Amino acid sequence: VRAPAVSAPSCSIDKEVTRVAWLNRSNILYAGNDKWSIDPRVQLLTNSQAEFSILIASVDVWDEGLYTCSFQTQAKPHTAQVYLIVHVPARITNISSAVTVNEGSDVSLLCMATGKPEPTSVFVSVSPPLHTSSPHTDGFTSEGEYLEITEINRQQAGEYECVTANGVSLADSKRVVITVNYPPTIKDVKDAYPPVGKPALLRCEAMAVPPAEFEWFKDDNRLFGGLEGLRIRNERTRSMLLIDNVTARHYGNYSCLASNKLGVSNASLRLIRMSPSSVTGMESPLFLGLLSSAFVTLLFKI
Repeated sequence: VRAPAVSAPSCSIDKEVTRVAWLNRSNILYAGNDKWSIDPRVQLLTNSQAEFSILIASVDVWDEGLYTCSFQTQAKPHTAQVYLIVHVPARITNISSAVTVNEGSDVSLLCMATGKPEPTSVFVSVSPPLHTSSPHTDGFTSEGEYLEITEINRQQAGEYECVTANGVSLADSKRVVITVNYPPTIKDVKDAYPPVGKPALLRCEAMAVPPAEFEWFKDDNRLFGGLEGLRIRNERTRSMLLIDNVTARHYGNYSCLASNKLGVSNASLRLIRMSPSSVTGMESPLFLGLLSSAFVTLLFKI
């Protein structure tokens, strides 16, 4: 039976039986209609000329064992035995709490479960962390109560689920989150080429855990929003330097610095002023003048 179900040991008898009793090991539970057991869960179910049965409510693992129906006829005593096997659904009793480590550290997760038969446990990686777009080891599994990760990297951060089962009932599962701290890495910085009088944007993106703090510099001088027409907007993974109206003094070399408690990263960007020749192209006065002279010369030749 499966705990906490009900068990009803039954003994088939006939009218030749004069005395009958149920015993658990050497303890008498019922002798005829008389209850000997002090356990309130044990009750007499049927006592007739054809059947003698008892009821055990809310069966527990401790109820497992040998039960004996002992009955007496005019000829001699007889016994019939049944062995009660109690199955207990698998349940997780202890699992590691959320873990935060630095990249390169070793991580150990524990998932302890009970049940009967003895349950098996498996750790499964189920989702990447929300703070990164890095590929994740989806589908990774590790059998047993322990999950050991040596020199963990940022791609291995995320949720891990412990699933335990023993075939008695539905599997039990719980999750634990691993957070991996790592220093900032700046990526995808680009120069900008705004004309005078137009707005400009320099963008700096950095992946880091904990999230990076950003600083902007121009020619080694730190920049602050609200000065010289500059605005700085910081988000979780990026910072933007905005210039509402570009003037000549805004052109030059800029640098973005991203930092957290594990390290610092920086990148250089440029705000570049385009030369007039690269902007005007075929519409320049020089080109139009040459085109006009060629047309006049052609007319005189005709």
